[in-house]
Amino acid sequence: MLRAKLCGMKTEAAARAADEAGADFIGFIFWPDSHRFVTPAEAAVIGRTVHRARKVGVFVDEEPAKVCAAADEAGLDYIQLHGHEDAAYVRRLNRPVIKAYRYGDGFSAAAANDFPAEFILVDAYRPGQAGGTGESFDWQRAAAEIRAVEKPVLIAGGISEANVTEAAEIFQPYGVDVSGSLEVHKEKSVDKIRSFMQKVAAWNGRN
Repeated sequence: MLRAKLCGMKTEAAARAADEAGADFIGFIFWPDSHRFVTPAEAAVIGRTVHRARKVGVFVDEEPAKVCAAADEAGLDYIQLHGHEDAAYVRRLNRPVIKAYRYGDGFSAAAANDFPAEFILVDAYRPGQAGGTGESFDWQRAAAEIRAVEKPVLIAGGISEANVTEAAEIFQPYGVDVSGSLEVHKEKSVDKIRSFMQKVAAWNGRN
């Protein structure tokens, strides 16, 4: 079964649409440099519309105490790390972790296996960017190494309705993470959310 994480939620309407369409996770961006940034208080309000999907907060090299406080205020189920956080950092957190790696930036399946995270997310590498670029990486080249990751893997980076089936076929991942392809003028589209989730449901119905 292919799970779907729909990230970068900024409105109640988008989060509700994702939840009702069957998303397994919804994500909130707590990195101020992102156009998808929300505060923990805003995420808490948006999250009240969600009854099924698990809530994930995305952080980049933030102080652990601030991450924990944000997780409590927003009612998060998982903390997703997109920076240079290490194992000692994770031990100071109060939620299970999704650790993001950028393929092409020294990605190592062995390092991912050793990291104290429940899930591993693999995104595209773009110098100077922490992720969320909407760009994909060389899936065929990466497939064998990513399959060596022993933990559940989420594939990110340019995932869309047009290629989610291909990503599922190549990686056989635990799930996919999608954000930019669900947007119109940098805002989530309810129609795109529903259409994407219909594609995921169709894949799951065949497998």
